[in-house]
Amino acid sequence: MAGSNGKNGKQKTARDMILSLGLISLAAGVIYLFIPHDDSAPDLKRVDYRVELLTARRAASYPVAAPQGLTADWKATSVRFSGENFNRWHLGFHDSEGEYVAVEQSAQKPSVFIDDATQGARETKVTQRIGDATWTRYEGDRYDALVLREKGSTTVVAGTAPFDRLTKMAQALRTT
Repeated sequence: MAGSNGKNGKQKTARDMILSLGLISLAAGVIYLFIPHDDSAPDLKRVDYRVELLTARRAASYPVAAPQGLTADWKATSVRFSGENFNRWHLGFHDSEGEYVAVEQSAQKPSVFIDDATQGARETKVTQRIGDATWTRYEGDRYDALVLREKGSTTVVAGTAPFDRLTKMAQALRTT
């Protein structure tokens, strides 16, 4: 008799646990359905980069570039200048399509800097004339890029945006 009560008790305990788990799952499902949730990306804060740009232009060993005349749908979201890091300049934007475009400049050795700024993109044989300069296209798994090598510095316009948007950014760059 003792054996049958023990077996019956274990079956009852297992059945109670399964019922409890079912009720908890049902409650979680109801809560999920009725609590509002937004799966869209958070709205990125626009940054004002004027002070950092002035600082970089005074401190850098090369003419620092920033866009002029872009429409309001280009939102500056990040800015950095590091004098200790080969006078590295970074200015990040999101366009109206939610794509990312960054302007990167540095006096660092071009091969090292380009690999870092383009997230490992590879040089192609395609070049394009933008203003008075010839830019080289790079293609990568994460970023595509336009690269301009000049005496004393390298400029990279890279990001998730397609080449027409990267070109638009490169066309807008000014050093004064």
